[in-house]
Amino acid sequence: MSLIAIVYHSGYGHTRRQAEAVLAGLEAAGATAAFITIGEDGTIDDHEWEVLDRADAIVFGSPTYMGMASWQFKRFADATSKRWFSHAWKDKLAAGFTNSASMNGDKHSTLHYFITLAMQHAMVWVGTGMMAANAKASTRDDINYLGAYAGLMAQSPADAGPDEAPPPGDITTAREFGRRIAEATRSLKG
Repeated sequence: MSLIAIVYHSGYGHTRRQAEAVLAGLEAAGATAAFITIGEDGTIDDHEWEVLDRADAIVFGSPTYMGMASWQFKRFADATSKRWFSHAWKDKLAAGFTNSASMNGDKHSTLHYFITLAMQHAMVWVGTGMMAANAKASTRDDINYLGAYAGLMAQSPADAGPDEAPPPGDITTAREFGRRIAEATRSLKG
């Protein structure tokens, strides 16, 4: 059975809620999943590095702050250079998710950073595979209301707590994204 690891940083709890929804989608699709939280100092422990090394797929997650992943996620990513040097993560699947207070919030910059990180590691990227909810009848609670294709995006108002945001449509989108990653991993890894 495939192992899929989610490795993420969350500053205020909104990105953690998004990560939990991705995890729920992975598990609903029958995947074995690991949940790794990057600490406030930007580190993970040795056991968590071993889990990432064993994983068939790695899902990166971070809030978008000032148009980029958090410094804690960046510190984690910089620490992957030992794996880069040995191509330890070559041909693993990769995917990513982010959250910010604004509808756009330059979240694409964070997703593109994740894609670049994955390409540096010779990983295989998985996008959302979801059509955007972009018709006049679409509502904020529809799947992929933010119209993200390269990776998962969510929006949480700056004055909302993690018990209030991201909104239900973004949480449902995250679950469906988890299912997609599980299915892609199963297809590629057999």
